Amino acid sequence: MEPRELLKRYFGHSAFRPGQETLIDGLLSGRDVLGVMPTGAGKSMCYQIPALAMEGMTLVISPLISLMADQVAALNQAGVPGAYLNSALDLEAYQEVLQGIRRGIYKLLYVAPERLTAPAFLAALARTTVSLVAVDEAHCVSQWGQDFRPSYLKIPEFLEQLPARPVVGAFTATATAQVKADIIQMLGLRAPEIVTTGFDRPNLYFGVVRPRDKDAWLLEFVKEQGEKSGIVYCATRKNVESVCQLLQDRGFSATRYHAGLPDQERQENQEDFVYDRRRIMVATNAFGMGIDKSNVGYVVHYNMPKNLESYYQEAGRAGRDGEPADCILLYAPKDVQTAKFLILNAGENEETSPEERTRLQTRDLERLDQMVGYCKTTACLRQYLLDYFGEHLAEPCGNCSSCQGNFVERDITVEAQKILSGVARVERMYPYGLGVAQVIHMLRGSRNQRVLSLKLDTLPTYGILREVPREQVQAYVDCLVERGYLVVTKTEFPVVHLTAQARQVLFQGERVLASFPVPTQQAPVLPRTEAAEPVGPLMGELKALRTRLAQAEGVPAYIIFSNATLADMAVKLPTTMEGLLEVSGVGSVKAARYGAAFLDVIREYLEI
Repeated sequence: MEPRELLKRYFGHSAFRPGQETLIDGLLSGRDVLGVMPTGAGKSMCYQIPALAMEGMTLVISPLISLMADQVAALNQAGVPGAYLNSALDLEAYQEVLQGIRRGIYKLLYVAPERLTAPAFLAALARTTVSLVAVDEAHCVSQWGQDFRPSYLKIPEFLEQLPARPVVGAFTATATAQVKADIIQMLGLRAPEIVTTGFDRPNLYFGVVRPRDKDAWLLEFVKEQGEKSGIVYCATRKNVESVCQLLQDRGFSATRYHAGLPDQERQENQEDFVYDRRRIMVATNAFGMGIDKSNVGYVVHYNMPKNLESYYQEAGRAGRDGEPADCILLYAPKDVQTAKFLILNAGENEETSPEERTRLQTRDLERLDQMVGYCKTTACLRQYLLDYFGEHLAEPCGNCSSCQGNFVERDITVEAQKILSGVARVERMYPYGLGVAQVIHMLRGSRNQRVLSLKLDTLPTYGILREVPREQVQAYVDCLVERGYLVVTKTEFPVVHLTAQARQVLFQGERVLASFPVPTQQAPVLPRTEAAEPVGPLMGELKALRTRLAQAEGVPAYIIFSNATLADMAVKLPTTMEGLLEVSGVGSVKAARYGAAFLDVIREYLEI
């Protein structure tokens, strides 16, 4: 059967998304491939279709148990025989899967990289034909990726142990040029077909907000989301606990996820969210890669992540069904110190040398600077993100807080001269420099103990910005750093220095213009695009039927049909099985299983 026929039969789609067909054709021709596609772009289809077209079994190496369970559940619903092997299975279930491998009943088998070297697993594989190995989240093989996993380094050795080397496909959502080169080298890909479809997710709204009160802002925002599912990411377990409690105390359906919870509780909380029993998940980055819930309407970062790769991947959990969704980052200057602390105090990896650890730490601090730059820029956020991943967007997107925000341009030349003069005075007293915080304290005339002990109160520039709020002085400093008048060192204890360019402002009359958000007295509610989902009784009835079917079968509702499929159903109003098969996302297997029930609801709505 041809790939397009398989796509329609099992998954209900008539056309491939950008990049999918090229990758599928590459694998079917026996060529290794590397696919870099944004979250929600359909990476899994790139190996699932070849798996159905090839003889034998496809092995999918996946890092997270949750992803395996979701993928296998979705495949089984579509009529594709699949299974997974990981630590969540008891001995009896594990043996049952091994027996299924020997009998050759699976088209796709998902396995954690840590299981690749298990003797029983290798013995079972020797009894079947592995035609394709798909490495999901392939950036985990690279020490330059944000989710490096030493277990991924075992994949080439595993491939060598197979009776015959299968074709290999590597897939990831976020990969810089360096990470892509690492993937090819570390996995030993042979002259791979490389497809990068672009990192842009046009359906996502990106926003950076500096609320005076994060909790108040979050409560207002979540209230406005109505019944949408959402994720709130926090930097620490403590933050997760407090934010989750805050939401629960205000009556919101929230649960939590972090590495400090017992395994069983984490699994139960995740299932509550995936199965729509809880509407909001509050989590650390432990809840991230591999979460395949399609109807997430928003992702809020309560704290700033450590790098743009992590941010973009976590934000990309929103809008996987193609519907408009919000990705909001709540920024506070103290988030930078928290992120820096987490980087400098990360646990040591036994697989790396002290020199490598130092190099990786330096890399992480550089990435943190890029993340801070995203939070502080007044330019288009989407352009900033895409530039980081090596992709150029010609025009501002019009769908981010910078593009839609209310900014005012100000001449801050006088303030800039005062700040630069202050830094110059500090440098004369302390040639090695001081941190930005101490400089700001000095400029605002602070009487704290550190300022007094350093004798900063004796400088002529002490208190020259006494009447300016601290946050505003910080914004001025950020602007001067961005424009190249000041530089902050990338050392463990960063200090600020003048650059040669500062002379142009201090002595040559150069003006400094800067854009700032118009201040507001209340927690801002961001402009958001609304989903084009049909509203009315029919959509509600279709969702209610989907929920009943999902509960009866013990699967997440979106695995029955996505919101986008129900929306297309509500627009096309099919009354026959032939008409139902024209709905996007309805394949022949699902039509046979659920079609009659959904057609009955539509006919009743139309009073046929």
